[in-house]
Amino acid sequence: MIDLQLKEAHAQLVQVRTAVICAFSQLLDLKDLNTGIHSTRLAEWGIRIGRELGLGDESLRDLEIAAILHDVGKIGVPDDILNKPGPLTAEERAAMQKHSEYGWRVLRGIPGCARASLFVLHHHEAYDGSGYPGGLRGDETPIEARLVAIIDAFDAMISSRPYRCGLGVPEAIERLERGAGSQFDPVLTPAFVRIALTEAPGVFEATGPSR
Repeated sequence: MIDLQLKEAHAQLVQVRTAVICAFSQLLDLKDLNTGIHSTRLAEWGIRIGRELGLGDESLRDLEIAAILHDVGKIGVPDDILNKPGPLTAEERAAMQKHSEYGWRVLRGIPGCARASLFVLHHHEAYDGSGYPGGLRGDETPIEARLVAIIDAFDAMISSRPYRCGLGVPEAIERLERGAGSQFDPVLTPAFVRIALTEAPGVFEATGPSR
C-alpha cells in the first residue's frame, strides 16, 4: 500500500514538473516567438549527443529541461536590451548576462529541477574560463551545461532575428571549430558538428529563409 502511494506521489510530482516546464516554455514564446523552436532544437540535439556519450537517463532528463529553459531568465531582461540592434554597452551587457542567474533562481525551486538549474546557470561558461557567471574552466562546468553552450551558440548563429540575419551553416560550424578548446569543449564540439553538418541545413531550409 505504501509503495503504491509513493509511486502515485512520484507520478503526480512528475506531472506537476512537466506542467511547470511547459508553462515557462509558453511564457518564453510570449517573450520571443523564436524561442520555442530554438529550445526544441537544442533539446533534441542535446539528447542525441548525450546518448552518444553514454549519459544516464537522469542526466538526459535534466539536459532536456536545461535545453528547453536555458533562456527562461531572459524574462527578467528588458526588451530594449534583448532586441537592441546594435552593440550593447557594458551596463547593458551586464544586465543581459544576469539571465543565466535569473533562470537558475527560477528553476532551483521546482521539485526535481535542482541539477537542471545548475546547467542553466552555467551554460555561458567558456572552456578556457572566460565565460560567466562563475568563470569556470574545462571540466569544472558540468558536461550537460557544456553541451547546451555549444548547441545554443550554433543555433543562435544561424537563426535570423529582427535585428540581424543568421549565418550560413558552414560559417557557423567554422566558428564553432575555431572556438573549440577556448570557448567550447574540444571533445563535445566535434560530436555536435557531425550532427550539424548532416541535419542543420535541412532544418533551417524548412523553418526559415535559406542562407
